[in-house]
Amino acid sequence: MCKTIKQKVHFNAPPDVIYGLLTDSKKYASLTGKKAKIGKSAGAPFSVYGGQATGIIVELVRNKRIVQAWRGHSFPEGIFSMATFNLKPTNKNGTELILIHRGVPKEMIPSIELGWRKYNWDPIKSYLEKREDK
Repeated sequence: MCKTIKQKVHFNAPPDVIYGLLTDSKKYASLTGKKAKIGKSAGAPFSVYGGQATGIIVELVRNKRIVQAWRGHSFPEGIFSMATFNLKPTNKNGTELILIHRGVPKEMIPSIELGWRKYNWDPIKSYLEKREDK
């Protein structure tokens, strides 16, 4: 049985910065410390965390939404999930990101929830804090 993960996180940077971090291979690799290859258009493949997560980009709406058919390396054979990142500007020139990750195998929910926080949101926040200091 598959479940849905929903996470809301706020960043101290406008949506174009967050969108760029999530869609640029070099920036994403520098954030995570793992090799990343992210296509630039719908239908293009992506591979992040050194190949631990792969899939196809389903939709890109610049600075607003990213949708990926997403597959973790430990998913059961033939199982893909859908990860949607919705970006909204906040009043303080920041971004509210809402992740909706549907179709995650039930037994993997805790580790994938933690993975989003530990390997994505925390590194983005650290990067933005360092950037603000300059």
